[in-house]
Amino acid sequence: MGFAILTFSAIFLLIASGGLLLFYREAMLQRIAEVISPNPKPKSLLSTIQQTGISIGGVVEHFEQVLPKSQAEVSVTRQRLNRAGYRKEPAVKVFYGSKVLIPILLCGLVLVTGLANLSPLLVYALALGLGFLGPDFWLGRMIKKRQTRIRLGLPDVLDLLIICIEAGLSLDQATARTAEELRKAQPQLCDELSVVVLEQRAGRPRADSWRNMADRTGVDCVRNFVSMLVQSEQFGTSIARTLRIHSDILRTQRVQAVEEMAAKTTIKLLFPLVFFIFPSLFLVVLGPAVISMLQGFKDMNH
Repeated sequence: MGFAILTFSAIFLLIASGGLLLFYREAMLQRIAEVISPNPKPKSLLSTIQQTGISIGGVVEHFEQVLPKSQAEVSVTRQRLNRAGYRKEPAVKVFYGSKVLIPILLCGLVLVTGLANLSPLLVYALALGLGFLGPDFWLGRMIKKRQTRIRLGLPDVLDLLIICIEAGLSLDQATARTAEELRKAQPQLCDELSVVVLEQRAGRPRADSWRNMADRTGVDCVRNFVSMLVQSEQFGTSIARTLRIHSDILRTQRVQAVEEMAAKTTIKLLFPLVFFIFPSLFLVVLGPAVISMLQGFKDMNH
């Protein structure tokens, strides 16, 4: 067991040293330049953290080449990463690299802690399975969390869009102004609106830009909003009135969802009542009577 721990530690140190030599080259060159330069600039803590994160991401990226994957799978993964808010190109490589690196780390942890002595085949298979599927579960959770924030923030964004349009701004100008004003309150949805503004400035048609936003988010209420907005533009109806109606519908749906959750609580409370509260109640109420009956039968036998 001790030899296995020493072997794993030596291999880990070799891999870490190689990673430092390969991926910290720019940092070392920058340090040398700072030493040679007569006016070195002070480095902030934030820049140091960012450089460390970029370097770790570069290390993880090189593991993705080990995992075989098709172009269709990469396209689906990129779409899921976009829905989670990770649009940079290295995000796909980091994701697939983590699916290779995390199982290796879990197997090393199993080896060091001695859990493999219980059932080696089962423990290693469980570590590999959890390590491989862990990034997928994490990404699904991040997508769901971001979609929930977009769904909850859409009525507020629509209200500000209505105010901007009624103040005399066009839809494109109102979208840009809304993305700027609500960036701190609704960062996820304003980020998507900023992408819409950039696509329109690049020359893409307005309807296509909004449809791309609906595809990126994958939220039903956003799809309905985009469909209503495109139809309003095609038929020439009032955009402000359309947005106000849709905002009222979203708030009504939110109230109905809360009422539905409240109605479900009575059914959900049935199982704790049956399995936990009723047995205790029967024990307190019927316990003394059962004890008296047993004592009475015992006295009759004597």
